[in-house]
Amino acid sequence: MSGATHLKSLQALEMALRLGSLAAAAGRLGITPAAVGQRIRALELFLGTDLLHRGRSGLQPTPDLVRALPDLATAFAALDRVSETLEFQRVTELHIVADPDWSELWLLPRLADFRAAHPSIRFCINGAGDVPMRLGTPDCRITCGPERQGEGEVLYRDRLLPVTGPDNLRRMADWDAQMPLEGMPLLHLEAQRDNPACPGWPEWIDRFGHRRQGTGRGVHYRHARLALEAVRLNVGFLVCGLSLVRDDLRHGRIVLPYPPAQCLPAPLPYILAIAPRSAPRPQLARFCDWLRHEASLTARWLDHETGQSVSSDNGPPVASARVPPRPDAAQG
Repeated sequence: MSGATHLKSLQALEMALRLGSLAAAAGRLGITPAAVGQRIRALELFLGTDLLHRGRSGLQPTPDLVRALPDLATAFAALDRVSETLEFQRVTELHIVADPDWSELWLLPRLADFRAAHPSIRFCINGAGDVPMRLGTPDCRITCGPERQGEGEVLYRDRLLPVTGPDNLRRMADWDAQMPLEGMPLLHLEAQRDNPACPGWPEWIDRFGHRRQGTGRGVHYRHARLALEAVRLNVGFLVCGLSLVRDDLRHGRIVLPYPPAQCLPAPLPYILAIAPRSAPRPQLARFCDWLRHEASLTARWLDHETGQSVSSDNGPPVASARVPPRPDAAQG
């Protein structure tokens, strides 16, 4: 293992223990839980010993690791201090950790405009980009989570509704007029399994109907971006955030089988949290101001498209970038 690989593996190990799970560490690092597990496993193979085991209260260190924990925590605290001391060396770099689906489907399609206006600012987003990933605290995080006083600011709250490929609208037109989704292939996200914070088909159908049974059947995908690849190929129907499919809708790659008003407000909003040590940096301030502006446009667009407002500060509706009208057969 190289020195850089050692550091990444140790960072994943320390964070998984401190936060109590691989999933929590993955969220902080902007990678998947599987990737966190792979980093830890690579370190275990190199050392020839197990470092973690799962207990009733979560991840627990093995006796071999217990003896090293104080040094591990001290080392990463020191690395954070070194990162702060050397901050001047990366004044044009921004390190961002964000929800992976939101990053790929919402942020990246918009980021080109910001880059054009600020060509000197370089990005590392979820470990990839113009500059290599740094150890230590990122400059900001964008997550989908609960609103907590003093723990970040709300960007916007999405709307959850069905999407599908254009060919499936024609299939629905010749299907069951009363229950047009009956027997149709449903796609799901793994996060929608028994998680009240991530409603999916069972919740949507319970609210709006269109199908009697089998609401939990179908293929489950780890990420929305993977499920949407299947949707574009007319594999099935997916419930996902409207803000994540705006470009697909505008270009006709996917369509809405039902009116946008038949949506569920996302239980949790997207939250922006800025690292206190990074807040004074003008480059970060420019990016966050741009991010807030784009998020406000998205919030207004969501209100306008669905006819439902979930906040009182979104301002007047935005009339641009309307979703293309659905064929008459899809009005169901």
